[in-house]
Amino acid sequence: MSVIIDGSASVTINSGAVLGITSGTAVASTSGTSIDFTGIPSWVKRVTVMLQGVSTSGSSLLRMRLGSGSVATSGYLGASVSATAGQTTGGSNISSGFDVTVFSPSASSLYSGSMVFTLTNGNSWTANGSIGQQGAATIGLTAGYISLGGTLDRISLTTVNGTDTFDAGTINIMYEG
Repeated sequence: MSVIIDGSASVTINSGAVLGITSGTAVASTSGTSIDFTGIPSWVKRVTVMLQGVSTSGSSLLRMRLGSGSVATSGYLGASVSATAGQTTGGSNISSGFDVTVFSPSASSLYSGSMVFTLTNGNSWTANGSIGQQGAATIGLTAGYISLGGTLDRISLTTVNGTDTFDAGTINIMYEG
């Protein structure tokens, strides 16, 4: 076994797996209808997607999707719920992506928080996340899973309607083996 220490708080072993946390490159979410992270290594067991002050041009809910070769648009199972002032205000079943349900989304809404995707077995991934809506004292909670047809290599953030454009904020990912 060979071990390579590269000074980045990670250790690479001869199989190519990296032990430790690897940060992606932060992306300004200021244009386009989706933000995509591709090239996720095959040895990854957990991915965290982090949003900071993300906004879109409209009132459609945010949606995260995973993929292997292409983004999966179906096969998601789970639920998303919104809570404000200690009360549940709305929810939805998940089927086309991991939606972030929040109370009264609008073009001026800013979202911050994270979603964690964990490999459970084979190509099945669980999701667990919380995204806060700034200025509305609202949080969206999402949990579920998807079984992909192959090894995870991409994550996409878009909106439910797929047409609202991103106009503020930063998005990044961290992954680990």
